[in-house]
Amino acid sequence: MKINPIAQELNAVIKNGNPHLMEMFSKTGRRLFFPKGILTQAAEARQKAYDKFNATIGIATENLRTMCLPSVTAYIKDIRPSDSLTYAPSFGIFGLRQMWKEAMYEKNPSLKGKVVSLPVVTNGITHGISVFADMFIDPDDVVIFPDKMWGNNTLILSVRKDAEISQYPLFSDKGGFNLKAFEENVRRNAHNNYKVVVFLNFPNNPTGYSISSEEGDRIAEILTSVAEEGTNVIAVTDDAYFGLCYEEGPMRESLFARLCSRHPRLLAVKLDGATKELFVWGLRVGFITYGTVIDGEDHAAFYDALERKTAGNIRGSVSSASHLGQSIILKALKSPTIQTERAEKVEILKKRAMRVKEVLTNPKYKDAWETYPFNSGYFMCLKLKTVNAEKLRLHLLDHQKAGLISINDKDLRITFSSVDEENIAELFELIFKGIKEIE
Repeated sequence: MKINPIAQELNAVIKNGNPHLMEMFSKTGRRLFFPKGILTQAAEARQKAYDKFNATIGIATENLRTMCLPSVTAYIKDIRPSDSLTYAPSFGIFGLRQMWKEAMYEKNPSLKGKVVSLPVVTNGITHGISVFADMFIDPDDVVIFPDKMWGNNTLILSVRKDAEISQYPLFSDKGGFNLKAFEENVRRNAHNNYKVVVFLNFPNNPTGYSISSEEGDRIAEILTSVAEEGTNVIAVTDDAYFGLCYEEGPMRESLFARLCSRHPRLLAVKLDGATKELFVWGLRVGFITYGTVIDGEDHAAFYDALERKTAGNIRGSVSSASHLGQSIILKALKSPTIQTERAEKVEILKKRAMRVKEVLTNPKYKDAWETYPFNSGYFMCLKLKTVNAEKLRLHLLDHQKAGLISINDKDLRITFSSVDEENIAELFELIFKGIKEIE
């Protein structure tokens, strides 16, 4: 298929900066570009045309202002219609992208001195995974996950993109991250493929486990070694629950900071968002950021080309993420009290997690289940010893009016983030009671 001249220009810039990246792109990724048609002409009109004669962009205006309905704007009085009802750029609001990048460096001190792209705004992290998949996944590409993973990844990567998902046990016999199984899986697939994609989700959904700094260092070493041996590696850090750590042991930084400047054959992709970090799930504001080793000094042109391909993908699917959602997040990030407010909410979640750990020390539960390690995030998981997880889930729903998630035949996920601290002990008693009733 013929490639658009704009895409060819972007590919040339990217190839000049890192030729291995061209090998990592999917067929779609190589063809992607950000169109210069209506959007470019509208941008030129905003600069040169009189407002009263600007007949370019597809919105309606009235008296040179954004046309709106009072019944709508009554609920968003503090944000102008031009900042809430109009289309946002496909890249996302520039000021928000800048602020999110600055915050990324603050939250990840190891990024100091490293050059990464400007984040591109996605419609939540789920959309970010889909954007990534369009750009980098072809049918039968191998994507590596632990056996404890978010189910939507299967829908996006396997069902929609026809990738092969290869799994390894998340936990070792000693209870920590299974580095041995991880390395064996990565090396086996690297031996058989020119490219491997590795998803790294910490805090993990569904278990609520975050790796230690030592485990993070070893993961980075393994992936770098595989890249040095000639296989292209794309490491995707799904940082949906970033910053929600409740103990001293877990690594506080994203693995992205350790991976983004290791080797030309290693591309680090960071997926994160305001979704969970700022407790604004329905605003659907996520980000996708890239980091790798670039030949030469023109980092700006290289990452600009990559951002343009990403924005082209967004332009060709959802057009852009919500302007209102982005404007709210941008204003919130500028608030002098937001970090204090967030810390208060994180402390509430920490107390719930610690209460769960306290309740689970009751010895009467040891014959009913094992507890997978957890130290962060929203969730924890039980490995049931005597009953089927789905059967128990339905029994608890019907008889105890308690809602839980069965992951497979034996694993049951509890979202402690949505259960008040004073109700946690009763919830586990109901689970135990349900097990005994089924037995």
